[in-house]
Amino acid sequence: MRVRKLTIAAMALAAGLSLTACQNDDDGTDRSAAPPAASTASSSTGGSDSPGSDQQGGTDSEGKAPNSTGGTGGTGGTDEDGKAAKCRTDELEITATDATIGGDDRGTVAVDLKNGGGRDCSLAGHAGVDLKTNSGTLSAERTGDSAPSVVLADGDTVTFGITYPINDSGGSGVRITGLVVTPPDETKSVTLDWPGHATLPVTDGSGTPVQVGPLGSAGQGG
Repeated sequence: MRVRKLTIAAMALAAGLSLTACQNDDDGTDRSAAPPAASTASSSTGGSDSPGSDQQGGTDSEGKAPNSTGGTGGTGGTDEDGKAAKCRTDELEITATDATIGGDDRGTVAVDLKNGGGRDCSLAGHAGVDLKTNSGTLSAERTGDSAPSVVLADGDTVTFGITYPINDSGGSGVRITGLVVTPPDETKSVTLDWPGHATLPVTDGSGTPVQVGPLGSAGQGG
């Protein structure tokens, strides 16, 4: 009887141990497994190792494409043929002075065109010249001299001359009230004070007595 009791006790102890082992397996935890490794944060910013990135097609620290020149650069003072662009009225400082030679029967006014545009520019041909008078506007006639093309560096000046008959008739004549100058190939004009003799002789209306010379002339008929 004692042996049977010990056998029954041993069987009961084994059953208890087996039940405990089953409960440990049922909680879903593997006690023998190693603890999970710590994760590492990714610091990739889409560089050369990132899928789909293309360094050659990207931008630099200033947002420009590599080897970018920032657009095409222009010369600013030349036209499409590489020549100096024409001078605009707003770029020119236009002044007029009396240049009459004593004893001559014709008066002369010298007109200076000074380049103040900050770039080289070109002028070609005759300037337009009109005299304002108390009898209306009188347009100057171009002389037959050739009209050269000139390139003015910034600060350079070219001069042309205006000639007109001096009024020595003793009469009041035609009073000049202003000088209007239009640079070659331009439509914008500048109005100046007239620096020459105050009047022109009255004519029979057969033609203008005022002449304008080409660029580079200083008067006396161009």
